[in-house]
Amino acid sequence: MDHVLGRPSVQFRKTQVFAVVLFWSLYLFRGDKHGPPGFRRLSSRLTPRLTAWQQLVVTLLWLYVARNFGKLIGLECPEPLANLYRRSYFRATWVTTALDAGFWSAMRIRRRWLRDSASMMFSVYYLIAAEQADEKVRKVRGTLTVDHLRVSWNKSTTPYLSFVTRVLRPRLARYPPRAIRIPRPPESSYTEPVTAWLYFDGPLSALKNHHKMVLDVPGGGFVAMTPRNHDDKLLAWAGRTGIPILSLDYKKAPEHPYPYALNECYDVYHTIVATRGRCIGLSGEKRPSIVMTGDSAGGNLATGTILMILQAAGTDSRRWQHEETLPVPDGLVLIYPGLDMNIGNWMTDEQMSLIKDRRMRSTNRTILRRKSEDYNRLTPSTPHHTEDEDDGAASPPGLTQADDPGKRSSMSATRASEQPDAGAAHLIMPNIASNTAAVAAGKPRALKTRLAMSSMISYTNDRILTPEMMRAMIILYVGPHNRPDFSTDFLLSPLLAPEALLARFPKTYFLTGERDPLVDDTVIFAGRIRQAKYAQWRERGELGLLNSREAKRFEERDHVNVTLVPGISHGFLQFVSVFPDGWKYIFRCASWFEEIFAATEEKLYRHSLNEEKKMNGGKARHHRRMGTESSGDEDRPLEMSMMSSTASSKSEKANGHADSSRHKGHRVRHPNTDNGSYEAQEGTDMSNKRTMSSVSLASEDDLLGRRMKGLAGGLMGMTSDDSRS
Repeated sequence: MDHVLGRPSVQFRKTQVFAVVLFWSLYLFRGDKHGPPGFRRLSSRLTPRLTAWQQLVVTLLWLYVARNFGKLIGLECPEPLANLYRRSYFRATWVTTALDAGFWSAMRIRRRWLRDSASMMFSVYYLIAAEQADEKVRKVRGTLTVDHLRVSWNKSTTPYLSFVTRVLRPRLARYPPRAIRIPRPPESSYTEPVTAWLYFDGPLSALKNHHKMVLDVPGGGFVAMTPRNHDDKLLAWAGRTGIPILSLDYKKAPEHPYPYALNECYDVYHTIVATRGRCIGLSGEKRPSIVMTGDSAGGNLATGTILMILQAAGTDSRRWQHEETLPVPDGLVLIYPGLDMNIGNWMTDEQMSLIKDRRMRSTNRTILRRKSEDYNRLTPSTPHHTEDEDDGAASPPGLTQADDPGKRSSMSATRASEQPDAGAAHLIMPNIASNTAAVAAGKPRALKTRLAMSSMISYTNDRILTPEMMRAMIILYVGPHNRPDFSTDFLLSPLLAPEALLARFPKTYFLTGERDPLVDDTVIFAGRIRQAKYAQWRERGELGLLNSREAKRFEERDHVNVTLVPGISHGFLQFVSVFPDGWKYIFRCASWFEEIFAATEEKLYRHSLNEEKKMNGGKARHHRRMGTESSGDEDRPLEMSMMSSTASSKSEKANGHADSSRHKGHRVRHPNTDNGSYEAQEGTDMSNKRTMSSVSLASEDDLLGRRMKGLAGGLMGMTSDDSRS
């Protein structure tokens, strides 16, 4: 009964048992001794003294009392989930747990129609017997296989559940999703097309009027779930925004382990950009504006795809050979993403500093408080530190400067150098006694163990995502033959991405539950993006490359937006039929898409105004983008000398000295103001632009110059996006 109320409690269960015993005891003494009308005639014939009805009730009542004897006398263990979730979310997990138990009980039945029917019947039973459902799910998760994961996560596409969700779902879109196949680009190592589902609330002929789209990478633990398992959110996005939503049905592990799915996502994005959206029905007149999104494992793949794009764009050989690079998506929306495959118990000092950043204090306050509560529950009778002490604002009395947490970072390098290496371990053994005495004589240090525990360990009893499930997913995704380096492979664990790539990331939105075992991935990755963007902003400010508006203040919300939903855990957009609160977060994601597209249009509008001003003879900014895509384009200070020569050439043209190369049909790349890209044109009039690109020079001096520009541009942290602002 407490599962229906959404708040499991030992006291409530005790009251429930007392109420059941009292009701049936009163019924035996005050009610008809032969039971209800349908049972009275049979009972009176069987037993003249103690009726059959009374025997049945007494037997069942004593069995019930014996089973719940611990609750009656207060011996039951405390309920660990009593205050973990909000009521509506706990009710939703009660339903999903019963469904998992029912479908796992029937998964061995071979006939499909019988298996589907039995799954629903067993699920109804486990809805009533909630404790048996919890026990069933706990045992199965201890011996998980890929079949268990797929049965659990693909159940929403079974006939009966699919019918129920369609009935409960509001009318979001008039047109159903369409299955399409996206061809691979010629540069890909694979030839098999990628299957996807197009969610668009309109006829296919209307796609030609669109130049925006959302590329969705659905979650499913890398092993299960297709876009059709995400119909609720995808139909809502398509109906609310009117924008085509392309959701990928990438190949799943273990049949296709890492990095096959990641390459599929990258190839699809490459094809969309190369065909200007014609592969999905767009007109192809200009490159479409693309926003990427992904949830759970899909968030990992979406982030990895952007890292691949940025990594390819930063390849020196590609720049020097004048090869075109893929543009970065206009924005990224991550929904409870899993960004770290190296599951650990403790967080590093650097990760904790990102969570405890004062600029994100209001957003991460509940995360820090929950981590403190994990420790406080273990020591209920011990005095605890205040929040200011936990944040390092004050040091406990008696600590030396070396022991002060605020001074530790400056001394970390010195302490590291004093630590002996592993090869000298045998030299330490004889001095254990002396070292122990020295440590005992030292002053105590303020330990912050309770704030360094990872969310995966803090929420190990989560009803949706458990450590056993994470372990199984990672093993299946990596595969039996791969041996990746979990500490450096940032395409597998995007949380490890280098700062140089994070500084070029598009604006990123995060949506995660506060009680999600993966919530640390969200707050740490958001902190790393913010840190990289801030370092880039300061560096550009020192070089004088910021305009008056940008130089006033570093705006964090221009780069990262984090939303942590209190009282809920993982996967809350997957079962909005039983968790209606999830609809508002689905629509919030849709509003984020619209914000990203509006910001992109404003950026392109400003870019077109700047180009128009230049074409009309207005004064151009000294760090405008050159008409090329070489590595030298990213170096504004070195470009100033080139601009002076351009100015001199313009003065010569004014005196009647025409540039001989002007009429020779050179291919010059001009900015396309519609989409911010650069297109090649034949024989274009270059009277108001640079008449020659450094890439068109084939001399040795120019090659060395381009190399120097590439090095200088990388050191200054310049990106192509800076010049378009």
